[in-house]
Amino acid sequence: MSDPLNIAPRRLVPLAGQIVWSPADLATNEQMIPLGAEHAAELEAAGATRLGAPEGATPRLDALVDDLRGRLSHGRGFALLRGLPIGEAPAAPLQVLAAQLGTPVPPSPTSGSRHVEACDALLLGATHPATARLRSAAAIHNALLRSDRAALAALYEARGEPAVPIFSNDGVFAARWDDETLPPDRLPAALEEAMGEPLSLSLRVGDILAINPFLVWADRVAGAEAAACRETPSRLDCTAFASLR
Repeated sequence: MSDPLNIAPRRLVPLAGQIVWSPADLATNEQMIPLGAEHAAELEAAGATRLGAPEGATPRLDALVDDLRGRLSHGRGFALLRGLPIGEAPAAPLQVLAAQLGTPVPPSPTSGSRHVEACDALLLGATHPATARLRSAAAIHNALLRSDRAALAALYEARGEPAVPIFSNDGVFAARWDDETLPPDRLPAALEEAMGEPLSLSLRVGDILAINPFLVWADRVAGAEAAACRETPSRLDCTAFASLR
């Protein structure tokens, strides 16, 4: 049963494309981007350039950023970068990638159970072995559409502080559930029921997990280094999420 909410009728349609996935759908090459010594060298060089060193060519880094931007903006919404050594400054490669992807912004950590940082790309660097658990927000949307259309319509309405919806499709799909601000008992029970089983990724020391928090709902990875950026165009430009800026 849905919560008895007085909401305006809304035309709801299933979402399609790469943003809709389940753990069983994903081949390894759709989850992970292997990196090598050349990538590490170009990341280091790009970091030195940010500190004032002369600019040099970084073809592998440029190709990586293009690939990563596509995956985060309109692809699966995440990618695991593996193969970098962890140096004395574990956050340095995250900061370089964030600056290459868009405009760096503070990660603004929250105390909820999942990553809901207000950004288009969140980069998490593993400093110890950990497990990341990810879900496709679009798949959750479609599961709700099948099981409880009224509950889904209710979750398009703004609530909480700041007042934002769980789901928005104002020209581009975006979704965000901060369970610290809106615990499950304030939402239709159908939302938790639609979550399903997560994709579990084992993180090694040095791994970088890149996610778009508006497309992928990721359980919080404790102790990870973090960097974030806002892209142009940004999902934060959508009317529904403008207050997060």
